[in-house]
Amino acid sequence: MSSRTFSLHPFSYYIVHHYYFAHFLHLSFHFVHHYYFALLAVIRTSASQNQRHDPGPTDPINRPLNQENWLIEQGSKKANSSRTPSTKDWMSLGRRQHKGHMETRTSKLQSPTSLESDHTQMGLLNLQSSKHRHTRQWRLLDIITAAFFAAVLLFFLLVFTPLGDSLAASGRQTLLRSDPRHRGRLVALVELGRQGTAIDACPADTVDHMPCEDPRINSQLSREMNFYRERHCPRPEETPLCLIPPPEGYRVSVQWPESLHKIWHDNMPYNKIADRKGHQGWMKREGPYFLFPGGGTMFPDGAVQYIEKLKQYIPIAGGVLRTALDMGCGVASFGGYMLAEGILTLSFAPRDSHKSQIQFALERGVPAFVAMLGTRRLPFPGFSFDLVHCSRCLIPFTAYNATYFLEVDRLLRPGGYLVISGPPVQWAKQDKEWADLQAVARSLCYELIVVDGNTAIWKKPVGDSCLPNQNEFGLSLCPESDDPSFAWYTKLKKCVSRTSSLKGEFSIGKIPKWPDRLTKAPARASVMKNGIDVFEADKRRWVRRVAYYKNTLNVKLGSPSIRNVMDMNAFFGGFAAAIVFDPVWVMNVVPSRRPSTLAVIYDRGLIGAYHDWCEPFSTYPRTYDLIHVAAIESLVKDPVSGKNRCNLVDLMVEIDRMLRPEGTVIVRDSPEVIEKIERISRAIRWTFSVHVKEPESHGKESILVATKKLWKLPSASH
Repeated sequence: MSSRTFSLHPFSYYIVHHYYFAHFLHLSFHFVHHYYFALLAVIRTSASQNQRHDPGPTDPINRPLNQENWLIEQGSKKANSSRTPSTKDWMSLGRRQHKGHMETRTSKLQSPTSLESDHTQMGLLNLQSSKHRHTRQWRLLDIITAAFFAAVLLFFLLVFTPLGDSLAASGRQTLLRSDPRHRGRLVALVELGRQGTAIDACPADTVDHMPCEDPRINSQLSREMNFYRERHCPRPEETPLCLIPPPEGYRVSVQWPESLHKIWHDNMPYNKIADRKGHQGWMKREGPYFLFPGGGTMFPDGAVQYIEKLKQYIPIAGGVLRTALDMGCGVASFGGYMLAEGILTLSFAPRDSHKSQIQFALERGVPAFVAMLGTRRLPFPGFSFDLVHCSRCLIPFTAYNATYFLEVDRLLRPGGYLVISGPPVQWAKQDKEWADLQAVARSLCYELIVVDGNTAIWKKPVGDSCLPNQNEFGLSLCPESDDPSFAWYTKLKKCVSRTSSLKGEFSIGKIPKWPDRLTKAPARASVMKNGIDVFEADKRRWVRRVAYYKNTLNVKLGSPSIRNVMDMNAFFGGFAAAIVFDPVWVMNVVPSRRPSTLAVIYDRGLIGAYHDWCEPFSTYPRTYDLIHVAAIESLVKDPVSGKNRCNLVDLMVEIDRMLRPEGTVIVRDSPEVIEKIERISRAIRWTFSVHVKEPESHGKESILVATKKLWKLPSASH
């Protein structure tokens, strides 16, 4: 095995961090310095010109009262005397000068040039008040001097206090945004591996930055159908090319399963949910931790008790159900406690006024995803979830001609279950909404199993043949050309997705129970040419590869230090299937421009989402403990033309944003591509090793294993 390692000393980042600002102050110092002396020269030149046009005083009595004049006057009397003038002498001279001044008002003051000459010759101080001489000169010089010393003071404040770090970082990012050419040059330098080239840290106020869910941008968009809460990504050239820093006081996350019940407060110090929802059992603060009692708005006594109630009507145990979707999940306690039942729940909620509910869920080690049911389909394939759950999610299912209910129907597997707890189910002052909800369910032939208090449970029919006969809500089937699994930036449809549009059996009761469904080739794998054979080969290949990761590369899969895992190019989910019995969950991402294999992943009892890796992912920073990617260069290329649609530098910076400090990255690709990844890894502060003797690759693949170190903003060292 061949390996190479790299790490960068933190001090070098400090130097880079202050480069632009130090250069600015250097220029400012020279400007003030030259301006000061240039203005002084102008003033002195002007004074000299005035002296040439003024004959000046000839009468000694009109000369200013000072020691030079007094000594000159007395020189003929006592040239060799060293007596110091007495008070009486000064008073006598003063009376004579005052008298002369009153008699000759046209007399002028002695010029500055002559005074300077006198001062130089005699070495004595001028005792006359400066108030009566050259007032304009001293005011200007005072202002310039004050400005100069203020600049020096500002220099020390900005260099030796945290204020300078935030301003410098902000200025650099403004420069990158305002000048795409500068950003392009930095990308090129990083790709070339130019020595000393590093990507800076972002400002401290970006610790939770999500480029496609930025409240500052989204708040300006239309609120119709929650459009403003959906993904709205900036163009790559508008995205700051910098590394998201951890918050002050950040610690390596609490390990699973303890993290289900408590996390570090300082990792996300947001108390809003604890303050507002603590009495409902969501979460509370205790010392350095946030604690999660396991409650929720509709189950304040705990999720365990609530799940026990659902078991009376739904076959939660026994492997019949495996995948679930929790809409408007809060801090995902429902999904967290469903894991004990063998059900893998993907919880989603928007980035809203609670700010951090999905962030809390992910920090707890519960599968979660930032999303909004708005104007587009959710990025999941059709008929994938065995159970869809809403606990006071406040989704208006019957609004917009029942568009949101139709989206739930698209996602729910035939024979699956829909649970709605809270409004409008038997809710005060929502009788009409409750009646409309039941009418929509009847139109889709859903079977109402039970209404227990404010909880209603329906079962979806296996076929869609009854719809034309029972249409009390005015619904119709989608065209046969509509693909229910096409869901990347796809507008919501006001029609019912056809189950008959898909081949094979994928309904509840027809697919194998869990865990058998994990290893048996799903019917939807046959959509690819030789799909079943490819599935079997992929399954065996990843079992061997994962064993190599654990035994040879010493990747800590299976240990408590790795809980949240992402596979960025999942295909059939072979990597996730090979580690499914480790204490992990895997977000399987299928690129939107690649063959749509995500439905196969769900049929296996795994979870995931569609995504285009030329855009940021919908998750908070510091989400995943391990990120795995095979064929990374294919994620930035157009599969038809083979041309780059974006660059690897931006993709690697996005991986860094998603990765937790002390997290691990595994990248597989050709040796040429891995060399590019090495150069970028240096620029983003990773330590890494490269392995070139992976079995079965026959030299066609290398593997880079990298670690993201826990670093601090330079201001922390001031």
